[in-house]
Amino acid sequence: MQNPNILVVDDEGDFLETLMNRLRKRNISTIGCASGEEAVRLAKEHPFDIVILDIKMPGGMDGIETLREIKRIRPEAEVILLTGHASLETSVEGMKQGAYDYLLKPIRLEDLLEKLAQALERKGSVEHRAQSEEIRKLLQKRAG
Repeated sequence: MQNPNILVVDDEGDFLETLMNRLRKRNISTIGCASGEEAVRLAKEHPFDIVILDIKMPGGMDGIETLREIKRIRPEAEVILLTGHASLETSVEGMKQGAYDYLLKPIRLEDLLEKLAQALERKGSVEHRAQSEEIRKLLQKRAG
């Protein structure tokens, strides 16, 4: 199985590293960055299948602005938003802007893996469905 191309965007360095390490341990390829501007630059260079995007980021671009730009550059990319309770309304706005779904922080890895599997299925190709099945197998191993 070729791994899905996943971009993880979060300004909290420890969270970003931990999440990327947990995905990589499960043989899920990821690239990470800490700002919306960097995410947009990377999206121009790489055809990501999925972007895991924090909504609350300091600096020039917040998560919703980043979402809009990524969807403009890579409309085929599925975006999963990460949000705290305080920005739940913003998550709904993100869904209107083309996000696939959202998860509340702190996230459970199992919930994220399920969203990744669903997003890959939604992409519809045989390759993406196979990747989704591999992620579901990871979930079954954890549950068993």
